[in-house]
Amino acid sequence: MREEVNIEEEVKEEEPSSKADKKAKKKLDEILEKLAKANADVEHWKNEYYRAYADTKNLRNKLEKDFKEAIKYRVEGFVDELLPILDSFESVLKQEVEDPNLKNYLVGFQYVYRNLLTVLENEGVKAYLPKVDDKFDPATMDAIDTIEGEKDNIVTKVYASGYKLHDHLIRPARVQVSVIKKEEKKPEEKLDA
Repeated sequence: MREEVNIEEEVKEEEPSSKADKKAKKKLDEILEKLAKANADVEHWKNEYYRAYADTKNLRNKLEKDFKEAIKYRVEGFVDELLPILDSFESVLKQEVEDPNLKNYLVGFQYVYRNLLTVLENEGVKAYLPKVDDKFDPATMDAIDTIEGEKDNIVTKVYASGYKLHDHLIRPARVQVSVIKKEEKKPEEKLDA
């Protein structure tokens, strides 16, 4: 183990006795001053290095997070363009038909529709269809119509399914909502005294 020697203390302990000693002390002071400056520079650049390293690491983490988000939601625009097609499938599949040929076509449409939904679910798309008598949720539903009812903010009819991609809302469900009719207040007649 190497012992550290404090040169400054040794120099202070010895009093310079001659000109040569004074000159050596001056030279030693200059060297110590340069050494202190070099140590300060080392500390400064070491701090700069660590700061740059941390900034680089933070940037890398942010870019990785942004890349994961971009990959996760890459199909959002595509799904948005598929929604009218899904709506068309839903409206066709709700139809009641008597003709056996048309029933066969509906079976084929149901098969294609289910396969399309399965592919979308594998990508993280989830359809949700609120039920009649559910409470209206403005975060996931869009009230496109209202009707008078006994309770306020209750779904009375569902027009179209809503869709989410992971946790992003692509389209809110389109519903009809009940509202309580507010009775008009009649102005009170003023009595003449």
